Amino acid sequence: MSQTDLQMAAIKRGVAELINEEELRKKIARGTPLRVKVGFDPTAPDLHLGHTVVMHKMRHFQELGHSVTFLIGDFTGRIGDPSGRSETRPPLSEEQVLANAETYKKQVFKILDPQKTEVAFNSAWLGQMGAADFIRLASSYTVARMMERDDFEKRFREQRPIAIHEFLYPLCQGYDSVALKSDVELGGTDQKFNLLMGRGLQAHYGQESQCILTMPLLEGTDGVRKMSKSYGNYIGIDEAPDQIFGKIMGISDELMWRYYELLSAKSLDDIAALREAVRTGSAHPKTAKEELAHEMVSRYHSIDAADAARQGFNAIFADGGVPADMPEHCCAQGEDSSPPVFLEAAGLVKSRGEAKRLIKEGALSLDGQRWDDAAPLPQGSYVVRLGKKRFLRLTVR
Repeated sequence: MSQTDLQMAAIKRGVAELINEEELRKKIARGTPLRVKVGFDPTAPDLHLGHTVVMHKMRHFQELGHSVTFLIGDFTGRIGDPSGRSETRPPLSEEQVLANAETYKKQVFKILDPQKTEVAFNSAWLGQMGAADFIRLASSYTVARMMERDDFEKRFREQRPIAIHEFLYPLCQGYDSVALKSDVELGGTDQKFNLLMGRGLQAHYGQESQCILTMPLLEGTDGVRKMSKSYGNYIGIDEAPDQIFGKIMGISDELMWRYYELLSAKSLDDIAALREAVRTGSAHPKTAKEELAHEMVSRYHSIDAADAARQGFNAIFADGGVPADMPEHCCAQGEDSSPPVFLEAAGLVKSRGEAKRLIKEGALSLDGQRWDDAAPLPQGSYVVRLGKKRFLRLTVR
């Protein structure tokens, strides 16, 4: 197997789509480090495991000797990415963007090698462009092509507003690739239009077009929608060790394998062997899930913290952990997602009065944490325990 083949095998792990494989092979075969770009708009202060799927692929490129640029979209963050949006995203202030950018810089180096990572801000070039420059950039793309984008086409069809500045977002992101002369750009599957924009603009400006790799969007703890803080189904990498451990232990057994493939440092062969052991009964799903939870806490905190989180979790669930066959209940966010209501609806208690009494006595826990608040829960997936023996897998939509 050639060095190019070995690199391609590592690069393609978990990738949803690669455009263009033959071009990437030629770039690698030249023997010079590739310029790999990934952009993040600092629209929220915290990163979650969904963000790290792309970051792990960045790490793969670093380990293969390539140059990685972690691009913080401090300029584009003020526009607001319209990807997947059904309405115009409100722009952030410069102060919000810069504050969030600082937290990103601290968190990304839990995954990336700081000695091999260049951190750049796209305001360095986009902030220097004048009106004439933006008009020239806008002239490189047509409205008809822009309307091929699914979210724009849908909003136009439904007569929802599309602001002119939203057309500038993919153009600006695409121009980032021109400014950085990137060979490869990574992003989620929802970023494909923007990534292709960069590929096209590089050709327009006389550069060799970048290859693009799209990574799958990681499902949140509910196993349904993509991981997002707004859906309440996220696992933040800066969360406390016991929170990360408990949330991972609360995901479904099937979703666990998805997390293994996209998040774990284990080889695909090792994951396949573990999955087969669980299938044949020689390993318990809880044990496999504990390994995953331990690995995630170790990565974002420490091995000691992971050991303590495992011990604490098993102390709470002293009867051997979360039962695999616990009942499931789904409810809408709002009054139905308040603990007294869903506990009664799911049949864990006979009345809301009983639920309130048990909550007051400290008998309710969510994802391994004591819960004494009767307010409605946000959207997300939860492992509910009432007393010692009553369990429920709750999904709030």
